[in-house]
Amino acid sequence: MNRSIAANYAPGKLGISFELFPPKTVDGDEALLAHVRELARFRPDYITCTYGAGGSTRDKTLEIVRRVKQQFQIPVASHLTCVGSTVDQLRRFLTDADQYGVDYIVALRGDPPRGESSFRAVEGGLRYANELVRLIHTEFPQFGIAVAGYPETHREAASPQADLENLQRKLAAGGQVVLTQLFYHNDDFLRFRDRCQAIGIDAPIVPGILPVTNLAQIQRITAMCGAKLPAHFVEQLSRNADPDWQFQVGIEFASRQVSELIRHGIPGLHFYVLNKSQATAAVLNAVGIARAS
Repeated sequence: MNRSIAANYAPGKLGISFELFPPKTVDGDEALLAHVRELARFRPDYITCTYGAGGSTRDKTLEIVRRVKQQFQIPVASHLTCVGSTVDQLRRFLTDADQYGVDYIVALRGDPPRGESSFRAVEGGLRYANELVRLIHTEFPQFGIAVAGYPETHREAASPQADLENLQRKLAAGGQVVLTQLFYHNDDFLRFRDRCQAIGIDAPIVPGILPVTNLAQIQRITAMCGAKLPAHFVEQLSRNADPDWQFQVGIEFASRQVSELIRHGIPGLHFYVLNKSQATAAVLNAVGIARAS
């Protein structure tokens, strides 16, 4: 049975999803599940977990999503990348994911491994995300498929138009929903959405949100992914190094950002929660998305 991820974004409904990453320790696992327990009270439509470069967290990723689904009865998605894997290895992962009860796959090309400046497919592997999407769609049609979109254009794209055409290929291959990279200028997202619609993309385009809780941390993250921070926001965060101050400033910014996006008719919100619940919970409460009693 195909588990369409697009069904989470029906008209008149705001789909909510959270993204986790696999902890490195047993203590980290238990701490993560405690945070998921808090996030589950917002009744998310699904929860995703990332997949390390070269499949380095393959087993841990599947174990995390299995535990989340079993404990909280929430649909789950595993990320999957082309990095370091042959097609046969990808097939084995997808077979295992099905046995673990995974509902959806977030299909990505993946970033080059640490120390390498460009992506190179392994022998017998795949070069592009649309090839991975096609593999899943044709051989494992039981999975719903999400793909990535880039409001500020992928760093390796030849141009914004080329980036958009690549997104179109991923959707044509079987992608159902677009989850965007984090961004802090809503105009970038809205222009991106308009450009997608102008070339006939009608899949739900879901903004990726990362509430800022620490200036140094978000500067590292945006430096890696190429997202831009508003100068006035950085200046405000820089006024005080106190963690509580920076947390509050970040929550207020994210709450305004999310409220504006909701007014512009977004189909849902995908939160990069960094394995914590406090910031995302504060934003959801601020914008009136209530917890379950």
